[in-house]
Amino acid sequence: MSGVSRREFTRNSAAVGGAALALHTLGGWGGMSYAAEPTAAAAIANNAQLVTVLPNDPRYPGLVTGANQRWVGTPDYVLVASNADQVVQAVQETLDAGLRFTVRSAGHCYEDFTSNSQVRVLIDVSAMQSVTFDNARRAFAIEPGARLGGVYQTLFQNWGVTIPGGTCPGVGVGGHVTGGGYGPLCRSHGVTVDYLEAVEVVVVDAQRQARKVLATRDILDPKRELWWGHTGGGGGNFGIVTKYWFRNRGVLSTNPADLLPKAPQELIVSEVAFSWQGMTQAAFSRLLLNFSTFFETHQNPLHPYAKLWSALKPRHRSAGEFLMSTQIDSAVPNADALLDGFLAAIVAGTGLTYRVDARKRVNWLYNVLNWPGLGGSGFEGKNRFKAKSAYMRHHFQPAHLAAFWQHMTRTDYNNPAALVEIVGYGAVANIPFPSDTAVPQRDSIMKMLFIDMWATPAEDAVNKAWVREFYRDVFAATGGVPRPDSHADGAFINYADVDLNSPVHNTSGVPWSSLYFKAGYPRLQNVKRTWDPLDIFRHTLAIRP
Repeated sequence: MSGVSRREFTRNSAAVGGAALALHTLGGWGGMSYAAEPTAAAAIANNAQLVTVLPNDPRYPGLVTGANQRWVGTPDYVLVASNADQVVQAVQETLDAGLRFTVRSAGHCYEDFTSNSQVRVLIDVSAMQSVTFDNARRAFAIEPGARLGGVYQTLFQNWGVTIPGGTCPGVGVGGHVTGGGYGPLCRSHGVTVDYLEAVEVVVVDAQRQARKVLATRDILDPKRELWWGHTGGGGGNFGIVTKYWFRNRGVLSTNPADLLPKAPQELIVSEVAFSWQGMTQAAFSRLLLNFSTFFETHQNPLHPYAKLWSALKPRHRSAGEFLMSTQIDSAVPNADALLDGFLAAIVAGTGLTYRVDARKRVNWLYNVLNWPGLGGSGFEGKNRFKAKSAYMRHHFQPAHLAAFWQHMTRTDYNNPAALVEIVGYGAVANIPFPSDTAVPQRDSIMKMLFIDMWATPAEDAVNKAWVREFYRDVFAATGGVPRPDSHADGAFINYADVDLNSPVHNTSGVPWSSLYFKAGYPRLQNVKRTWDPLDIFRHTLAIRP
């Protein structure tokens, strides 16, 4: 039990007041506002020892339940670490006890990787939330438990900079970065790992000894491949990340304000609603075709439209309507006219009218700290979900559009929380070479998140069937998955989907590993064999030795 005596455990429990750690979920995907962490987490962060949380502790349920409540973990206990040395201690003690363990930061994993029944010890790093500037490395040091909202707030308020991460402010940096996290600034600044300078990782060697190692992107660093593995290889593969460092490449300045992208001061945001009432297949298909064609033809990273990001979010027609959310940096010359031109291009030839729910200028920091979610109602209380993903290289083809219409308008299914988020991508995100990072999809124009949310176990079967059949039919020509070809380019590991490793759902002949990592997978396997020779860090979609 981690080597902590009952007396020590009691003392540690008292130190945090016995209060439960706050559970950060997606709030039914209905939106989330970032707030400072609760007193309990702050107290744990200052604790001089590992905190052991047993099943009878009031904190336990919040630590073993994540965003996807299809799974709730049942570990024998949870070890909450406040610093890297405590993580080393937690790993070593658990290894010595012969117990299977895994790590969790904020609990937003889409599958059961941190709550699998075989996991007997959960190592929680959610208390490790420091965001500082490291003068020696000329880089920003961020611990894995830091939430994106806190990262954005600290970086912006202290230095006026940011990283191009995701929209949900409650997501933890730990897994988000390792999988190649992205967000609304991806077209103008790339993805998070494009700025990853170094990583500190707790690894386990062939003698079952845990230790900290530091790996950097320095070409002369003998541990550079371990750094590379963390630039999109996915979480839980090589060790436990205890710190990330971020910095612009090739910048010689010592001024922190020069060492990450400047955050926008102000955005122009637009929220447009399309009604299903009177919607025809031709109009719907033209709308999706226009959206995909716009981003295919606006990939120049130097064009002002690289500062525009948009997400079209078709929902099942039982929702009554669906939204398109768009933002552009207001500092871009003629930003309002550019946004008008975008909206006109999206509805051109559709004959559709739409409702403008929002068109306003907002402070960037306020905007990123108050995520509106996927928009609209019908998501309340729905914390069970199944998700799938795809990168797209070109605009939608007729077969794609036909499958969208078929499943969005099915009359044998009724769930307003079933949708696809189609996101404009590329531009600056496509500048790096595929081998520069472990994110190989560097010529895509869109990313898609197929997601279906519901409330109770009784609804599992019908909802999983809907999203599986939808995805299968969209990619019917390529074995039911987005096989890398002239149109699609595989899937996104942060939207983990174990179905890709199933011959029932993936008939493409392309393994799940190639869908996620393409030609980089053998290189990731080499990293795995070097830094995790005993395959200690594993889950269903983990890199195989």
